[in-house]
Amino acid sequence: MNRVLLTGFEPFGGDGINPSWEVVKQFEGRRLGTADVAVCQLPCVFGLSAQVLNEAIDRYRPSLVLAVGLAGGRHRISVERVAINVDDARIADNNHRQPIDVPVVPGGPAAYFATVPIKAMVKSLRDAGVPAGVSQSAGTFVCNHVMYALLHRLAQMSAPVKGGFIHLPYLPQQAAAVANAPSMALETMHAGLEIALQTALTVERDLPIGGGAVS
Repeated sequence: MNRVLLTGFEPFGGDGINPSWEVVKQFEGRRLGTADVAVCQLPCVFGLSAQVLNEAIDRYRPSLVLAVGLAGGRHRISVERVAINVDDARIADNNHRQPIDVPVVPGGPAAYFATVPIKAMVKSLRDAGVPAGVSQSAGTFVCNHVMYALLHRLAQMSAPVKGGFIHLPYLPQQAAAVANAPSMALETMHAGLEIALQTALTVERDLPIGGGAVS
């Protein structure tokens, strides 16, 4: 069976809501083309988040895994290019852990690139009027931890499985509490995630178009 696994995070950092889960949970039981969608909420905790993710991969055996997280302060949907093998937490996670300069996977590669068609996904989003761009850094908090753990796991699997990570902006109610913070409506995020998923499912070779950054 063709199946997509979508993951979002529980709230963290004192917030009562996380847009990644608010969007992802709307896809529970959906069918996109020939693919059934399964969803999973991840704890915002180093180590445990990767464990829950791996258990979901074992349970659903997906052909595509797309993890979604929050990047407050960004003004568009960010399709991540790369995950690095380091945990370096500016704040503590939800279990009060704050690793500094610790590898996600001891002895693992320095980095992994997403295996979803990131530039095609961004183009599809922009063509639909959804602000989007390629991001060159998933940070060093739990989002990067999950992206790296995901791609490390998929690299060990015998059958090819696409994997990637998307960051969402604040919801308007979150941005209202942060001076000058950009936000995006939940409906726009939902539409954008569906477009990104459809593109990831149907595009096999990424587009040779610019998506880099000057700094």
